[in-house]
Amino acid sequence: MSSGSGRRFISIENVVATASLHQNIDLNSIVRIFPGVEYRPEQFPGPVYHLKKPKTTTLLFGSGKMVCTGAKSERQARKAVMKVVDELKDNGIVILSKPEIQWNKQLMESR
Repeated sequence: MSSGSGRRFISIENVVATASLHQNIDLNSIVRIFPGVEYRPEQFPGPVYHLKKPKTTTLLFGSGKMVCTGAKSERQARKAVMKVVDELKDNGIVILSKPEIQWNKQLMESR
């Protein structure tokens, strides 16, 4: 939204976090353990993991890379990545180290 002085306001609409576990992960094991995870390898190379809180979507790849979308802040994106990692660990998926997380904020200019 523009003000009378010509200022424009920018708001963060979506924080995309990429993370690396620095190890390969077995995607078929994840799909067996988490029946709600969507995985159609003929259409996309990684399972789609939805969280309700925080409301985000995380893509998982066999290389140990992850992409989390839908967060409204860096803090929420980090929380989502860590929640996915913790849920994997709690259900028997061996994760050797803490994920390395990077950010990409998508900005929307309000008019």
